[in-house]
Amino acid sequence: MTTIRRFVCDDLFKFNNINLDYLTETYYLPFYLQYLSKWPSLLSMAEDVNGKPMGYMIGKAEGEGFNWHGHVTAVSVAPEFRRIGLADRLMHILEEGSEKIYDGYFVDLFVRKSNTLAINMYTKFGYSVYRTVIGYYSGDEDALDMRKALPRDVEKKSIIPLKHPVYPTDADL
Repeated sequence: MTTIRRFVCDDLFKFNNINLDYLTETYYLPFYLQYLSKWPSLLSMAEDVNGKPMGYMIGKAEGEGFNWHGHVTAVSVAPEFRRIGLADRLMHILEEGSEKIYDGYFVDLFVRKSNTLAINMYTKFGYSVYRTVIGYYSGDEDALDMRKALPRDVEKKSIIPLKHPVYPTDADL
C-alpha cells in the first residue's frame, strides 16, 4: 500500500534511496526549503506501509499572463518502486494543484533529450513537446520542454509547438 502526502522538511533526510539515480537532479538544501515555503501544495512524498520513501514530486507555479503555469521541477521514483503507476499519481497531484489552487494554463517540465524512457512516460501522461532548449543541461545536453494544457487553456494555445529550438538565454525559464 502506498501513501501520498505533502512533502515536509524531515523528508530531506530520508530520500537518498530515491536521489541516488543518475538521472535525478539533486539540489542544495536551501533550494528544497524555498520550494517548501513558497509552493507547499506542489510538493508530494510517496511512502510504503513502513514509511520508506518510494518517490517524490517537487513543483512550483510561475510565469505571467497566459504563461502562468505549474512547473514540474522534479519527479523521481526509487528504482524498486517503478512501473507501478507512482509517477502518474504524483504528476496528477501536481496537475490538480496547478489547476485548482494556482489556476494555471498548463503544466510544463524539462527532460533530457536522451531520456527516451521518461519522454515516452510523459507522452503517455498527455504531455507533448513544445520546444527544444539547446544546451539546457550544463551546456552539454539539450532539453525538451514538454507541456500539458489545463482546462483554463480552452483553445490549447499553450501547447502549440515552436518551430525552432531556443537557447536558455532566449527562453522564459
